[in-house]
Amino acid sequence: MFKLFFAVFSLSLFAAAPDEVQPASIDQSNSPALTIYNQNFFVAREHLPLDLNAGVNHVNFAGISAHLEPDSVILRDLTGRPLQILEQSYRNDPVSQELLLSFYEGKTLDFAVGRNADGSDIRMPGKVIRSGYIPMTYINGYPQQTSTQPIIEINGILRFGLPGEPRFPALSSDSILKPTLSWALSTTQAGKTQAELSYVSGGMTWQSDYNLVVADGPRNTGMNSLDLVGWITMRNQSGKTFENARVKLMAGDVSKIQAGTLARNMYLAEDKAMRAEAAAPVVREKSFDEFHLYTLERPATLRDNETKQVEFVRTAGIQSQRLYVYDGAQIDQYGYYNYDQVRNDPGYGTASNSKVWVLQEFKNSDTNHLGIALPKGRLRFYRRDSDGSLQFVGENTIDHTPKDEMIRVYTGNAFDIVGERKRTNYRVDSNARWMDETFEIRVRNHKKEAANVRVVEHLYRWTNWQLSQQSSQFKKRDAQTIEFPVNVAPDGEQVVTYTVHYSW
Repeated sequence: MFKLFFAVFSLSLFAAAPDEVQPASIDQSNSPALTIYNQNFFVAREHLPLDLNAGVNHVNFAGISAHLEPDSVILRDLTGRPLQILEQSYRNDPVSQELLLSFYEGKTLDFAVGRNADGSDIRMPGKVIRSGYIPMTYINGYPQQTSTQPIIEINGILRFGLPGEPRFPALSSDSILKPTLSWALSTTQAGKTQAELSYVSGGMTWQSDYNLVVADGPRNTGMNSLDLVGWITMRNQSGKTFENARVKLMAGDVSKIQAGTLARNMYLAEDKAMRAEAAAPVVREKSFDEFHLYTLERPATLRDNETKQVEFVRTAGIQSQRLYVYDGAQIDQYGYYNYDQVRNDPGYGTASNSKVWVLQEFKNSDTNHLGIALPKGRLRFYRRDSDGSLQFVGENTIDHTPKDEMIRVYTGNAFDIVGERKRTNYRVDSNARWMDETFEIRVRNHKKEAANVRVVEHLYRWTNWQLSQQSSQFKKRDAQTIEFPVNVAPDGEQVVTYTVHYSW
């Protein structure tokens, strides 16, 4: 039976500017909650203790995410007292050299151009003509910031670039050290209160990766046994560290258009889900709306610019089948053709490739030691060498896969099995509106064991077709695709021939 579990991985403390109402000390039991989406955004919920006066209060929350969508912010009082937001502003221009230089455009600053023997600066005065700073703009909630080269005037001569490290007298009164949310809050009841802040922000994402070790099953059956270990990789580039956070991972394709609407929907749904989880097991995976939600087993810390991985699923004995598929027609190069071009070009579909694909196929079911919703991600396949060492044998990706669905992934091309495809006959009568084409497909097996190969053919000339001759039985896969299953003996060859008749 598979094991589903999460290890760990967190929210910086609030800081307020002098002369502002200070949030009370943070109660660590009220840890922040994160729901991370694999579309490079997340929803955060944090508790914000406040001590308010009756009337209007000015509150700063320093250290908010650097990729915040300001119109997604929701602030509510958890104790039920009336709390009205009269005004909200979001600043994401923390102090930088370029920003401070912009405050001194048209003024003279000292630049350190070296050091004296006693370690003090050798300074040179220069007038800041242009700082090079360009204010940050936002596109879909993400900061877009550029800069130009500064211009400094020294002894009446203009120069591009800084002559040395600028020495600033002091911080401007309008400077901030971290991205900051500021509110003008109105209340009729003075005293301490607990508020909850929730918002949508970019800059955080997660992905899943699966490592599978392949062991051969019974000889000449193509069956394998797979041992699987699944990892979750989380990346925090939000500009903020989250400490001791309750973390959930949302798997699915969420339509994200209106950030504010998404925040409200997520807040209401998360609030309901958390109230229903009083006696939850250590690890949880569940359906949530039209998606799947994975919950880490305990609070965790996710630092800014940190990549963290946790193992979330482990299982053994998955029954899998290795498939060989020969799809010999190289028709991708004609992707721009319409039906008339396909029908009228005699050479269409005659180009051939010799590669035989190798695929692994297994079912995501309870009876096959899986049966859980698998988030989209990369599957890496390994096989043990004769000395027991693991060798990498291919990888590919899967989309979000519900339980009881079949997983089929391409892992590479066979070395010892090759195909050859050629057209042996072509007849067309445009006046009578019919066409005949005959193909010969050869599959050669240079392995020491037999190989079952699926020969796939696309009947691409027209929608009306029928086989007038074939060397073996075929399976119809869709309206214009057929498949000939062939068994090729060791060091042997199988030949498939067929004639297709088109009419229009």
